[in-house]
Amino acid sequence: MNDFSSPQPRLRFVQCLDSRGLHRMAYHEWGDAANPKVLVCVHGLTRQGRDFDVLAQALADDYRVICPDVVGRGESDWLADPMGYAIPYYVADMVTLLARLDAQEVHWVGTSMGGLIGLGVASLAGSPITRLVLNDVGPAIEPSSLQRIGQYLGQPAHWATLDEAADALWAISQSFGPHTRAQWLALTEHQITPDGTGFKPHYDPAIRQAFTAITPEIAAAGEAALWASYDRITCPTLLLRGAESDLLSPATAQAMTQRGPRARLHEFAGVGHAPTLVAPDQVAVVRDFLLSP
Repeated sequence: MNDFSSPQPRLRFVQCLDSRGLHRMAYHEWGDAANPKVLVCVHGLTRQGRDFDVLAQALADDYRVICPDVVGRGESDWLADPMGYAIPYYVADMVTLLARLDAQEVHWVGTSMGGLIGLGVASLAGSPITRLVLNDVGPAIEPSSLQRIGQYLGQPAHWATLDEAADALWAISQSFGPHTRAQWLALTEHQITPDGTGFKPHYDPAIRQAFTAITPEIAAAGEAALWASYDRITCPTLLLRGAESDLLSPATAQAMTQRGPRARLHEFAGVGHAPTLVAPDQVAVVRDFLLSP
């Protein structure tokens, strides 16, 4: 499925600790491996690191760009214990990755789940993150969006062709906003993996177990912990929001501009959850924030 005429990242792996032993986390590396300026881009719940190909190529002259596949997704291992699919464990994996990279100063772009992971890493004492982009996510997540995601998360699927997969994934992803067919095929290509005579989703369906185990009480405690973490962040922070997002409410976004790092808010019209950072205007907003003096 690869188009070898276009630039390809270097695929690397790092071993991380979990409750049953070790697992490998894959990451895709763009740009000069010796560049001390490191940009980490982390994807959403069921996605993978190749979602950031367009953004990574736009910034590869300025950064060593690292796009991990969070465990259970893409080229990374699946966990023996599915309850390990949770933000605190992902944060620990990313700390291991940052140690592997020997990164002293890091800029971070996180979409949805990847934003919550970045929020967690940025809130740690001594964190190397000095600029943070949170893409359509905050400490408070709207229950209606979780219900929507739960309708398709981990459900069995099989597609005969890339085009068939693209159509099916678009049916549940129209909130991403307008895309050309070429853009959507590129976003679909690494989102599926060979399965017999066709393709299946490129993530562990057991991710659903940890997701459905979240009770209202757990969600409330998690929200309080995330707000406490957000309030500890001191680095410049950009908050992106799809103007039609059902996950990040206007009230939460506004609150994020008034507490903690007092994020700068930028909304994209005609987009819900979540901007894919493929459109030139979206790339430009991120690039300008990261590279501004």
